[in-house]
Amino acid sequence: MAGCGWLLLLLCGAAGAVEHVVGDGDSGWDSGVNYAAWARKRTFAVGDVLVFQYVSSQHNVYEVSESTYRSCDGNHKGVLAKYTSGLDKVVLGEARSYWFICEFPGHCLGGMKLAVNVSAPSSPHAAPFPPGSPSASTAASSTRSRAWSLTMVPLTLALLQFINRAIR
Repeated sequence: MAGCGWLLLLLCGAAGAVEHVVGDGDSGWDSGVNYAAWARKRTFAVGDVLVFQYVSSQHNVYEVSESTYRSCDGNHKGVLAKYTSGLDKVVLGEARSYWFICEFPGHCLGGMKLAVNVSAPSSPHAAPFPPGSPSASTAASSTRSRAWSLTMVPLTLALLQFINRAIR
């Protein structure tokens, strides 16, 4: 499985994915941070990675359903994944909303929860060049390459995420 982690990082880098350190700066994933404001300042795309940095004896990260996010009930059936390492990287593998909470008592109710909306990749457009010019063929080739990346990388990421969950 370690090989899949490197492959995942390689694919994310190749597709221009962005790593978002949740909470930024010195705070990381901790109480006292306004995560709604933090998320509003960012744009999340398929293939991006959320990096949760925290003290594992004081916090955790649960990916949850929207209803569990709203209720802050981490013992609910709406828990989709649990992260407890203190340095967790979560690939945003599909265009949808993601919800995360800290399940330690009182933390979610105190505001330690994050909701992000991930947008689908937009289709690439080549810059206009006169037909037959060297720049036109280079741009067309580049556009095909970007189109392949925008199609295949999210599918590969989703497959790797499925495999990762299956072996847990």
